Amino acid sequence: MNDQAEIRVSATPGEVRVAGLRGGVLEVAAVERTGRPDGVGDLHLARVSALSAAMSGAFLTLQDGTTAFLPEGEMPPPRRPIAQALQEGQALPVRLIRAAQGGKGPRATARLSAAELALAATTTDAAPLLVRRGDDAATRLARDWPNASIVTDNARLAAALGARIGKGRVSLVLGTAFDTELEAAIEDLHSPGVELKGGARLVIQPTSALTAIDVDTGPAAGSRDPMAHKRVNSMAILEIARQVRLRNLGGAILVDFAGLSVRQREALVAPMAAALLVDPLKPRLLGLTGLGLMEIVRPRIHPPLHEIVGFPPTPLTWGLAALRQALRESAASQGAALALRAAPEVITALRLEAGVLDAYREAAGRPLILDPDPRLRPGQEEIVDPSP
Repeated sequence: MNDQAEIRVSATPGEVRVAGLRGGVLEVAAVERTGRPDGVGDLHLARVSALSAAMSGAFLTLQDGTTAFLPEGEMPPPRRPIAQALQEGQALPVRLIRAAQGGKGPRATARLSAAELALAATTTDAAPLLVRRGDDAATRLARDWPNASIVTDNARLAAALGARIGKGRVSLVLGTAFDTELEAAIEDLHSPGVELKGGARLVIQPTSALTAIDVDTGPAAGSRDPMAHKRVNSMAILEIARQVRLRNLGGAILVDFAGLSVRQREALVAPMAAALLVDPLKPRLLGLTGLGLMEIVRPRIHPPLHEIVGFPPTPLTWGLAALRQALRESAASQGAALALRAAPEVITALRLEAGVLDAYREAAGRPLILDPDPRLRPGQEEIVDPSP
């Protein structure tokens, strides 16, 4: 079996996409919007804006105006009530340990290393201040997979990754680092449906409170074979664990297996627990509810994929995908001028996303003509020749 690990990093206007493959199978995926970093790992000199004894923590103001929460338990020892440890208005060095997600702001820690404290102390500017950005997704994965080769299609990224983790692991390719098969695999993660063998499928539905995963047995639903449902559910377990990782689902996750009684579902607890063991975030399997739903809790650190690309995809997501397509067509036609005909909300989203259209012009060698068409809906973008 080929277990060779490879990391592919594709940078296009407004977006960096990262894929980790083992033996050619997608195991890790990340999408980062270059103008909207999630902030995890960022070192800040924050300003304490409010103390909350009821919530056992403090609210902090960051440089961009964002409010972060510092739990009392994330203060350095000795442990004291938050009102005794901090004062409103004081400057405090912190690192963000969880991104804003699900309508909640980022979470911070004041438990910093000596190097971080020293770096924060060197600044002469007043708080709030961003002192240093945290690692991006490509760097994090490269460190988690120390034996993986890294392929990228962006010279700046190649240089930055080489400086952080060693030039010998990084190679730069012409064209795109994502082939057609990998593009399709990433695109599949934007959909709630996941096809399984034999016509079975998973349906993944994130909500603001939890993520529901339903197992649909497909043709096996009407089978007279008493083992048919057990086989489908057993097959689904590995794919559920994989999809949780790929989509970076966090918080409460409920799994509804198909066609089995609560007692029969108990036999799936141990296999699911084993499947979750490979997850670096170490999700906790809490067991079954009274209705037979399997309860999983996975730590929230970086935003889940659906909060980045939208669920369904946002106009910006469709617009950035159209820019990728336009770049491919521009390269194939040796830099010919192209136009994007799309729904007005897609065009507006691209115009409002700082630096995206300039990045396209730099990559293609000429600007992209934007043509809003109210007859089109998001997802119906067209790359056309603007000449009459």
